[in-house]
Amino acid sequence: MLLGAVLVLLLGGAGPASAHAALRSTDPGDGSVVQRAPRHVTLTFTESVGLLDDSFRVFGPDQRRVRTGEAAHADGRSDTARVGLPGKLARGTYTVAWRVVSADSHPVSGAFTFSVGERSATTAQVGTGPAEDPLTDGLHSAARYLAYLAATLLVGVGAFVLLCRPADTSPLRRPLVWAWWTLLGSTVALLLLRAPYEAGAGPAAAFDPAALGRTLGSRPGRALLARLVILPPLAVFLVRLRRHPGPRRPVALLAGTALAVALSLTWAAAEHASAGIQVPLAMTSSVVHLLATGVWLGGLVALLATLRGASADSLAEIVPRFSQIAFTAVTVLAVTGFYQSWRGLGSLDALTGTSYGRLLLAKLAAVTVLLLAAGYSRRWTARIAAPAASAVRTAAPERVPQPVGVSVGEGGVSVGEGGVSVGQGGVSVGEVGVSGGEGAGPGAAVDGAAGRHGPPEATVERGGPGRTPPAAEPDAEPAADARRRGLRRSVLVEVAVAAVVLLITTVLTGTLPGRAQAEAAQQAPAGALPPTTQVTVPFDTGAGSLAGRGTVQVTVDPARVGDNGVQAVVYGSDTGLVVVPEVRVTFSLPSRDVGPVDAGLKDVGGYWSTNAVNLPLAGNWTMRTTVRVSDVDQVTVEKRVRIAP
Repeated sequence: MLLGAVLVLLLGGAGPASAHAALRSTDPGDGSVVQRAPRHVTLTFTESVGLLDDSFRVFGPDQRRVRTGEAAHADGRSDTARVGLPGKLARGTYTVAWRVVSADSHPVSGAFTFSVGERSATTAQVGTGPAEDPLTDGLHSAARYLAYLAATLLVGVGAFVLLCRPADTSPLRRPLVWAWWTLLGSTVALLLLRAPYEAGAGPAAAFDPAALGRTLGSRPGRALLARLVILPPLAVFLVRLRRHPGPRRPVALLAGTALAVALSLTWAAAEHASAGIQVPLAMTSSVVHLLATGVWLGGLVALLATLRGASADSLAEIVPRFSQIAFTAVTVLAVTGFYQSWRGLGSLDALTGTSYGRLLLAKLAAVTVLLLAAGYSRRWTARIAAPAASAVRTAAPERVPQPVGVSVGEGGVSVGEGGVSVGQGGVSVGEVGVSGGEGAGPGAAVDGAAGRHGPPEATVERGGPGRTPPAAEPDAEPAADARRRGLRRSVLVEVAVAAVVLLITTVLTGTLPGRAQAEAAQQAPAGALPPTTQVTVPFDTGAGSLAGRGTVQVTVDPARVGDNGVQAVVYGSDTGLVVVPEVRVTFSLPSRDVGPVDAGLKDVGGYWSTNAVNLPLAGNWTMRTTVRVSDVDQVTVEKRVRIAP
């Protein structure tokens, strides 16, 4: 019932998604010039997105922020974002910066421009969204790492108790208590930090009731809330399991599995697995991957704690069991990890060409070191298990029939020294036998026929009752302690490397997958703000005037094949705007023998501009800028400009 409730809570209303939202289209179009001012700005994404209070920021030609309405989904479609504009907009270029939250819980942002009537010079740089607050980002990352670590411990220690069946579970109490409280604290911290993390604000915004309410209504918020709901029954289960590890093991195994799966779903339903291709299979793989990670790495911590005080006989049973379980977990991790890597990368080039791929290589290297340490630990495991197997073989009673010499005299049968003698009164057995006289029971009677038909057989039990066991070797205890210390050291190395693996995993889950990065590059119309090429051209005419030396800031918009707008603003040596008699800009493409194409700039009052420069081919064009500051003083400077297809 709990698992079903978690599934409904997390997956209700979920639809197809592609990890990290990519901007599919804008209305008005990016870089477009419209004759009538639009009433709305509408964005369409490749997946459903969540909106923030500050999802849209619109700046006018004067670089002042334009008052807008409240952000909402257009026509109720969750893959859109819309904001209303004022009734009257001045002529010129407008900049739209946006920020939304993709279905896999990561904020994404971008920007584009459109113009009303005609393009204007856009010289100020406007950010695509608020910069991430370093403190909020650091606290959020630390809380995510601690949550991964604590969940791994809870799953691993619980599985260790159920599957390895240690006789004494008291050493496991401390890691269980630490893990439960750490997971509780980190989950609460993530719930509070979610709103400022999405908005790029400081930690103080975590205590805004309205922001917390929006967080609880989002998929990441519901996942964190479900995790808090799971923790109390999980605590009850672990306490009962530690105190009564033996009885009702099948029921405990079923209940523990259900709780572990429900806990893992709170991660799978809010991260990369919940968006992209093959979502059901990806979420299943993610849950199994998380469980196998917990069983292996969390189990290592449990084994390390158990090695402190467990007896040699107990370790001889526990260590081989855990070794087999760990091998199975590693196999599962290899299969699910390969699938998730393929799904996240999309191509081999992304393995080295994206941050996600490079992090994946780092994780693979750390896991390789972990496997080498695990292989070393298996040697100590075999040494600990070997004496126990030998002891079992020695203790098994072996019954070997042996003939015993017999002599028959007056009155009965006598068997050599320490054997059996039969006289008138019955049977007597020597030092190691049984004696009986009159009334001796059936077990003491000897049939006289035995003596007539041949020598009887005496049965000797080696190692059984009636025989003193061999004395223990004097160096057995030091050897057992040495094996225990060796295994403990190697497991400690595994635990340290495992902590590094979890750290890389935490960073990896917050990184844009290579496949999503390729989709975003293909579908997003603009990746930076403004979607133009801006070139600063320094000049020095040698004249002694204020305008004789300075810079020209040339903006090519949108710097793509076809019609482009060109604006040039001249700054003097004091970095202030200056008026010059003439600015001329030409473009040529030497590799294709095209040009020069004169931009035909016109003085429009304070800067030089044109909206009709046709650049027909993509490539690295040479832009020649000529600045004339007097009738006799002018200079020409060349710069390279990239024109995109």
